[in-house]
Amino acid sequence: MKTNIKQYLLTLLAVPAFALSVAGVVAPAAYAVDCDVNSGINGAAECAKSEDQPAELFADGGIFQKITDVLLFIIGAVSVIMLIIGGVRYTISQGDSSAVTSAKNTILYAIIGLIVAILAYAVVHFVIGSFANQA
Repeated sequence: MKTNIKQYLLTLLAVPAFALSVAGVVAPAAYAVDCDVNSGINGAAECAKSEDQPAELFADGGIFQKITDVLLFIIGAVSVIMLIIGGVRYTISQGDSSAVTSAKNTILYAIIGLIVAILAYAVVHFVIGSFANQA
């Protein structure tokens, strides 16, 4: 039963990971309309950049911030799902002390994971804000 739950959770987590990896590989094509070929390296870089691509790595809405936001959202979602699973396990334990202890541990670790995800979100945004203000 435990291996089935583990395989189910791994499959559940593998689908979004696969979708994100495919979305990262298949990027929309950027077409430069008015580019000067003889404008040097900076001009060529501007021509190659699409309109919705951020200019800086750490700026507000930058690539680093988007990646960390998605990963922290996934961590938070997994913590909430595990909190629900722990609650269901606690409800159906029928007084079995080992099942109750296991369910309580699941709930405890899910809450700790949720707190870590929230703190990580705060730290990442603080660091990104300090890098963006220095530029």
